[in-house]
Parts: sequence; C-alpha cells; structure tokens
Amino acid sequence: MILKMLIINPGSTSTKIAVFEDEKRVMEQVLRHAPEDLAPFESIIGQYEFRKHVILESLASHEVDLATLNAVIGRGGLLKPMEGGTYRINDRILEDVRSEAVGSHASNLGAVIANEIAAELRIPAFIVDPVVVDEFEPLARISGMPEIERTSIVHSLNQKAVARKVAKEMRSSYEKLNLIIAHMGGGITVGVHKCGRIIDVNNALEDGPFSPERAGGLPSVSLARLCYSGKYSFEEIKKKLIGKGGLMGYLDTNDGMKINERIKEGDLHARLIYEAMAYQVAKEIGSAAAVLCGDVDAIVLTGGLAYDTMITDWITDRVKFISEVKLVPGEEEMEALAQGGLRVLRGEEKEKTYV
Repeated sequence: MILKMLIINPGSTSTKIAVFEDEKRVMEQVLRHAPEDLAPFESIIGQYEFRKHVILESLASHEVDLATLNAVIGRGGLLKPMEGGTYRINDRILEDVRSEAVGSHASNLGAVIANEIAAELRIPAFIVDPVVVDEFEPLARISGMPEIERTSIVHSLNQKAVARKVAKEMRSSYEKLNLIIAHMGGGITVGVHKCGRIIDVNNALEDGPFSPERAGGLPSVSLARLCYSGKYSFEEIKKKLIGKGGLMGYLDTNDGMKINERIKEGDLHARLIYEAMAYQVAKEIGSAAAVLCGDVDAIVLTGGLAYDTMITDWITDRVKFISEVKLVPGEEEMEALAQGGLRVLRGEEKEKTYV
C-alpha cells in the first residue's frame, strides 16, 4: 500500500507544501507571501485562514485529490520542551500554538492548518521534531540570571536531517559524530550536535547572531533602557526584536539577493551590515567549538543563506581553522517531515503524545 501525505511547512514569508507517496515527492510548491498580503494580520497565528486558503488553491490547481491522502504532516511550532519524534496533533498542541503561550513563530501555523485539513478528511495529523526539541545538557541551561533559564529553540528538522546526510557522506553515523551546524534562514541557529543529540544551541528568537529578520543577542542594559524609555509598547519592542530586527532593521530588507546587488553597486553600509551578520555567525560557531572542547568532526552551513557564497566565504574564512566546513544549501525539512510521518504510519515508530 502506497502511503500519501500532505506536508505543510510555514515560514515567515512563505509556505512550503509537498505531496509524498511513500518516499517519493510527487508535488512541491513554495507559496510566497508578499509583505502587503501579511500586513493586515496583527499576529502570525491570525494568518492561518489566509494561508490555508492559499494552500488549498494550490493543491486544486495541481489536481491533488485530497481524498487519497493518508495523513497531513505540519511543521511543529513553539511548544513546551519535548524530546524529538513524531507527535499526533491534539488539543493541547493547538491550544499552546494558538495562544502563543511559548512564543510567536510562523511554524505555529503548521499544526493548526494541518489539523484543520486532516479533520475535514478524517485522517491523522502530525508534527515532527518541532523547533522546541530539547536535548540540552545541564550546563547549557544556565543563563547568568536565576530568574531566566536558557531554552532550546532550534531548526531541529533541518539540522538533524542535514546531520544524518553529512554523516552518511563521511561514512559514519549521526550518533558517532560531533558536528556544528549553522542553519541560516529568516532566523539563525548554530547547533552543537554531540553523538546524535543537540546539546546546546542559541535561541534564534532571543540570542545568538542577528539574522535577516531578528535582532539576536543584544546588550542587556541598553535593551532594558530602551524598553523603559516610554517610546515603545511591549508589542512594538517585540516587533523590533522579531520581524523588524537584523537586516530588516538596518537595511529595510530581508532579501539577501537585493543586498548582494547593493554591495556590488558600492553600498558600503550594506556590506558592513551583511558582513557583520556573517561575523556573528562565525563567533557563534567558535563558541560551539568550545562546548565540544575543540573535538569537531565537521562544521556545516545550511539554510537558504548558504546558497550565498559571499556569506559562506566570510564565515568559512573565520572558522576553517576549527574543522572542515561543509555546505548543504537549502533545507531538508520537507523530506524530514515526510519520513517522520512514514515511520509512524508504517508502525516503525510509535507516535508520541504532547502533554
């Protein structure tokens, strides 16, 4: 029996969808959302009806028969810390992503949209390895302030899929290697992978390198002063940190191609900011190497920005003394979501329950 799955992976400015028949991808599309399309929505979770409609329109245009689907797999969102695996979407998951109890992120939409489509078809809906996969060691949780604990927010789907791919190329296994993987997209996470576990990573919403849309780690007292200046509400500060930070804040765009063009045309400010982002990624990789006591089998640069040789060359020049740098541009998230669903549907792995 061929198992057919719809995969839904919402990002900050696009929604990726695919249809898999077993391991074979038979349809895929990136549905891009212009800023003016998303501007009317006050929150990310408020976009779900709009994005669901766009998804269903695309599936209809590709003549996908929804009645033939066996499951819908959505990208996992910001939930309470959990171990890796495939989770059946339940009311607790929906409650936490809709309320943004843990945080606001486009991946929250994955569970909501997947559940609504699956419910109408009376088939199961799952999430796989959400961004809150937590495999931290105790030392990684200490922040420097007792009231605040460091938490694991990581592009776990792509990082773990890429780690397995690189391990295979190195004729080894993920469980035997120490890897540093920098996922560079709308957010940036630099994960420390030790023998199959992500034992430390920067929280892409709160610290680490700044990214195309996020401010990253900031001088804490200066940030506190800005918060109490009376100029901004909490929501306005939050938007400056997540959505309007990083490249958006400095250059009024999150588009690396446009920034490349500006740099080639002699825009020195654009070059300074773009190179500073690469500089901060390299610094984070250096910190990750310290976590592994320098025992690093490979450094991997992945995500959409890894297609940009300007960025990857800047980073590689700074970190190649640590270990070999491998490029795996793009992401492996769609395959990883499908594989997670297949393992459960085939009975190779038990589905997990979010509580």
